[in-house]
Amino acid sequence: MSERKATIASRVGLHARPAGIFAAAVGELPVDVTIAMEDDPAEDAMDAASILSLMALGAGNGDVVVLRAEGEGADQALDSLVKILETDLDAE
Repeated sequence: MSERKATIASRVGLHARPAGIFAAAVGELPVDVTIAMEDDPAEDAMDAASILSLMALGAGNGDVVVLRAEGEGADQALDSLVKILETDLDAE
């Protein structure tokens, strides 16, 4: 299983717009991706393709999340997703 940490850059965290952008990107990937807060156990991870799960996570600006994926292309997928989370999507 591949794993990456990312720091949320959007000014107000993973609210509706950034969560929607991120979930859409996850949905286009060939692997399943989970997301959790840095200190949460892996079994508490949520489906990263779900906007509701992302918003329920409660990740704010500066919070660190952990992304996990398994399978062919997981490393590249997670690298691309980290870039999205570490971009201020509210500024675009």
